[in-house]
Amino acid sequence: MKPMRIHWKPIFALCGLLAFAVPFPAQKKPSVPAPMPYKFTGPGSCSSGSCHGSVTPKQETKIFQNEYSIWVTQDAHAKAFAALEKPVSVRMAKILGLSSSAATAPKCLACHALSPPESQRGRAIEASDGVSCESCHGPASDWLGPHSLRGTDRRAWLRAGMVDTKDPIRRAETCATCHVATPEKSVDHEMIAAGHPALLFELESYSNAMPVHWRLPEDAGASARSWSVGQAVQLREGLRQLARRAKSGPWPEYAELDCFSCHHSLTPAMDSWRQALGYEGRRPGAPPWNASSWQVLRLAAREDARSLDSALTDLAHLMARSDGERARVAELASRSAEAADTLAHSLTRKRWGRNETGRLMRLIVRDADRLADQGARTAEQTALALQSLNVAYTRMGKPDRDLDSAIAGLFQQLENPSSYNPRRFATQI
Repeated sequence: MKPMRIHWKPIFALCGLLAFAVPFPAQKKPSVPAPMPYKFTGPGSCSSGSCHGSVTPKQETKIFQNEYSIWVTQDAHAKAFAALEKPVSVRMAKILGLSSSAATAPKCLACHALSPPESQRGRAIEASDGVSCESCHGPASDWLGPHSLRGTDRRAWLRAGMVDTKDPIRRAETCATCHVATPEKSVDHEMIAAGHPALLFELESYSNAMPVHWRLPEDAGASARSWSVGQAVQLREGLRQLARRAKSGPWPEYAELDCFSCHHSLTPAMDSWRQALGYEGRRPGAPPWNASSWQVLRLAAREDARSLDSALTDLAHLMARSDGERARVAELASRSAEAADTLAHSLTRKRWGRNETGRLMRLIVRDADRLADQGARTAEQTALALQSLNVAYTRMGKPDRDLDSAIAGLFQQLENPSSYNPRRFATQI
């Protein structure tokens, strides 16, 4: 079967290459305390032809051994640092008043390079290598040697600091550290105003758009499961960030709101779909909270997340009020984040066959009007969801090229989000 076509150009166009960096992941506390902090050794440790630097894939082993070669020549993560030297980044640094250039500022390097603290550097690490192997797989000092030996237990590698990328929750958490936020790393409205793209992410579409340097799982439902779990983790991390911002810092933080409720093309009143739709639950003109990561996921969660759906509705109403209490927002966002975490773990156990995947796609189609009316951000997540689910559906049966073409049409509707039209988008769905 031919590989499924991924509409990766629209994904890049929607988010920009600057958002395509994944930082070194925050490690969970190991079950057995290590005698010293795990250290990063840099991508050179993986580049040998007998390790992961082979030019051609090897079929006689479980690992292709050309993973480093694919990353360094094809993967946008390897070019993440180079983005910091572009004119837009230079200008951003000046606008933000950074004390150094973007290429040397810790604020930027945190996501555009492997940039651990000096105490965790096992050897010299070049920022110019970009987002390299250990950014996703964890600091390698303690598992680098054992993982290359036959017969060693993979569970021991995980205890030694390797990130379990086969676990959909752990993989999503690793990506979310830059593509969503952590306490140390985030993109706020000030950065967006200076020129940084607003963060747009969907785990499975982004994974499919990457040059594959791993074996696809034998479980036919893994791709659909990855989409659903990724959405739940993305929602959870977004809610945690909202709670942090509500507790301290500038408020309101406009990056938490729907960008295109303000940054949209103006039309005569008679042609305004926003005015025709009205402003239910908020004052006219008040920008709504960006809840796009929940709008499609709620169709997959259904009965399992009614209480979460109710809490997020309350949160949306609170966020739309100019007098919304920060403490109440923080409390409700934190509580909702815990519910999203429970949902993420529940979704790892959900069965995803061709019938289940097709059923969810039909639910999205039936809900097209509501999804379209939520605005451009929800439309982006809807298009990405349908693309990911279509890839999963195809891997479990015969491909449908007409459906592939129709989904490409959804991305065309989003090429200029400022002039987004929900009726055209719903019709395309």
